[in-house]
Amino acid sequence: MEYLGSCLCRTVKYKVIGEFESFFLCHCRYCQKDTGSAHAANLFSSSAKLVWIKGENNVRVFQVKKSSHVKAFCVTCGSALPNVQMDGKFLAVPAGSLDCKLEKKPDGHIFISNKANWDEALETVKKFQRFPVEE
Repeated sequence: MEYLGSCLCRTVKYKVIGEFESFFLCHCRYCQKDTGSAHAANLFSSSAKLVWIKGENNVRVFQVKKSSHVKAFCVTCGSALPNVQMDGKFLAVPAGSLDCKLEKKPDGHIFISNKANWDEALETVKKFQRFPVEE
């Protein structure tokens, strides 16, 4: 399988060749901070290959000191991008950076002890097709 992805400004484009073994919604504090949201949605593979199509020189990697937490991002728009972790043992791909449909559903939530207190019973929250504007 081949998956295409990019950053928000489209300066960086990539493809992943291979399959994802797992898909987790991570609620750790690091993922909350680097996404600015309740959790990260990351796909993982120990065998897939990452190929930068364009803009690789725009990619920066940040690792939290004394931690295995790594984030790759576009220096122009800040979008999260794929990165190789654990000395090349696996590839982590932010699901939202993919430009193609993803058939795989999340395998689970991880680090739920750090789950944001406002991230509960969200199925009861109002739903809108777009940003609600008062008229």
